[in-house]
Amino acid sequence: MGESKVYFTSFKTTEHENLIQKLHRLMKQAGFENIDFNEKYAAIKIHFGEYGNLAFLRPNYAKVVADYVKELGGKAFLTDCNTLYVGSRKNALDHLDTAYVNGFSPLQTGCHVIIGDGLKGTDETIVPIDGEYVKEAKIGHAIMDADVFISLTHFKGHETAGFGGAIKNIGMGCGSRAGKMEQHCEGKPSADKDLCVGCGACSRICAHGAPVIANGKATIDHDKCVGCGRCLAVCPKDAITADFADSIAMLNYKMAEYAYAVCKDRPCFHVSLICDVSPNCDCHAENDIPIIPNIGMLASFDPVALDQACADLCNKMPAMSGSLLDENEKNLPEEEHAHCGHDHFKMTHPDTEWESCLDHAEKMGLGTRAYELVQV
Repeated sequence: MGESKVYFTSFKTTEHENLIQKLHRLMKQAGFENIDFNEKYAAIKIHFGEYGNLAFLRPNYAKVVADYVKELGGKAFLTDCNTLYVGSRKNALDHLDTAYVNGFSPLQTGCHVIIGDGLKGTDETIVPIDGEYVKEAKIGHAIMDADVFISLTHFKGHETAGFGGAIKNIGMGCGSRAGKMEQHCEGKPSADKDLCVGCGACSRICAHGAPVIANGKATIDHDKCVGCGRCLAVCPKDAITADFADSIAMLNYKMAEYAYAVCKDRPCFHVSLICDVSPNCDCHAENDIPIIPNIGMLASFDPVALDQACADLCNKMPAMSGSLLDENEKNLPEEEHAHCGHDHFKMTHPDTEWESCLDHAEKMGLGTRAYELVQV
């Protein structure tokens, strides 16, 4: 596979062109109009931001993409899947509330929001793939129902994946609750006896008899559990959580394979904005000082090349004063500096290894790490 083209424009504007217009021009030059949108359903995968987090992309950017799809005759909707962890996006109703509070309403974006994996995170499509680690990816049904898939990504740091780029937005973000569990931990939840009230909701929802109530507390039999995640959705006390046990490399491999499952066999287009580069995911209910200055907007048909280009641009930037990256550069022991090299994401979270994800995605045929950066 040869180099993929990644189109880039900075956030610098003039009185003749604002950022909204600039994003539209970037997408146009990257070939967005080569996709047949006529009467097609187009899923725009975005992160709506956890309640309390303010680093997520502004809904104005989502409106640019949705309006462009409609301009080309398509039917656009914004989408994301429910979270595995306890938070403000754990089920579709809370998720929609959070999306609207954060500005992603139809009035603001010009299109509707559909939570991809349904009310409780169990509405999924099984996508067979020939992966090393995943044979059947569990993807939110509404996402797989779409004719065209578009990722609109806030490029930022991430405490386990190193950074949250297009592949994470697609692979982890489009997984149903069971899909997220498979990527994280082979899908085995556990019950916290201190929080459990013994109501039995988990045992009633389970088709396999895994949760057992004894002495007023739930225990989950991992031999019977199939990792569907339904018990997480129904627990009224959030006493059931996933055991994030897989290695970081394994998480990255599975994430790449899930992204491949989402993108294969249909037109896809990917946009990433490098702004408000918080050290952690937008899934946090807070956001810290950005680790680097804002850089720009990028677009490509190749999510692997896009992530590589974003990482390269970020690593050329200075650390923001007072950020976690700045603190680590000043305070980490010399051996940690040698381990992290000039990689801002490893310096921010030294235990992470983002390159394993891109290597595996390239191996899967999702794209290539080789790219030509085209200035727009």
